Amino acid sequence: MKIRRITDCEQKEKTARGILEALTDWFEVPETRETYIRDSREQIFFEAEQDGQPVGFLCLKETGRSTVELAVMGVRKEYHRQGAGKMLVQAAKEYAAAAGYDFMQVKTVQMGHYEDYDRTNRFYLDAGFKELEVLPDYWDEANPCQIYVLSLKDEMSLTDLIMNRRSYRGKYKPDRVPRKDLIRIMEAGLAAPSGCNKQTTSLVAVDDQALLARMRREIDPPVAETAPAMICVLTRRIMAYRDRCFATQDYSAAIENMLLAITAMGYRSCWYEGHITDEDRIGDRIAGILGVPDEYELVCILPVGIAESDPVPPKKKPFAERAWFNGFGTGPEAPGI
Repeated sequence: MKIRRITDCEQKEKTARGILEALTDWFEVPETRETYIRDSREQIFFEAEQDGQPVGFLCLKETGRSTVELAVMGVRKEYHRQGAGKMLVQAAKEYAAAAGYDFMQVKTVQMGHYEDYDRTNRFYLDAGFKELEVLPDYWDEANPCQIYVLSLKDEMSLTDLIMNRRSYRGKYKPDRVPRKDLIRIMEAGLAAPSGCNKQTTSLVAVDDQALLARMRREIDPPVAETAPAMICVLTRRIMAYRDRCFATQDYSAAIENMLLAITAMGYRSCWYEGHITDEDRIGDRIAGILGVPDEYELVCILPVGIAESDPVPPKKKPFAERAWFNGFGTGPEAPGI
């Protein structure tokens, strides 16, 4: 079973309708069901897929600068207790944490009133949610509203994120990358350290499809032809400590930050630099399309999108061939380690 993020509004509505209309025991009121389906078009949407078919989904909506709400979730009956719900919630938690939210909340009917909702309560408790408060009249007296909350601050494992980042050179799905996500990715890049704080790195995100087409015509041989967005990395040579320039270190740190943010948010990318900065000067031509001033150099493009296939992990040399303790070639088994 796979979990994937959906950004196409029509696909969101189609999946939500197919799942919710198969779960009328839980989503009984047609008007409420239609509201969930309609609202799903504009919400953060995750789909559980088995053998190419959607079997469940989950929607998130922002309720404050620091909080996102699990607005609705549904899994087809035949896939209950097979891990789809847990996988959806985990994907939502990881996305929300990477997007900068501190808390996730969810509403359900208070424990002790209906057997089906008791199972729902236990599911959220098992997922790490904590009881926040009960609103007796939020829906009606027969259905007191239990609000659960989950802290996202410790959700992401940085080490796991680093280990799971992969360079992706395959095809991308056509799903649009929301501006909010692109902003978050660029914020991660601009948060990187820079030599003497000269902040020599600047960024241009491109999500206009006509503009992307013009850029792609300049890239030969072609790369990232199907990516729905790209981030162009610009640098300026500004002299710093002892008349040295740290622009290369600056933009490299920014790129790595963005690659990690891209991975954390469920997208894929690849660091394209040598291909556009060699003697063909592809970067200069792209800079001209984007109206970049002469004092900046376009040194890298990062495609951003949902991968059509899983990247193949590259083979890495053993740790002991590249890293040592207290001297070159001395392994961790050496005395005193």
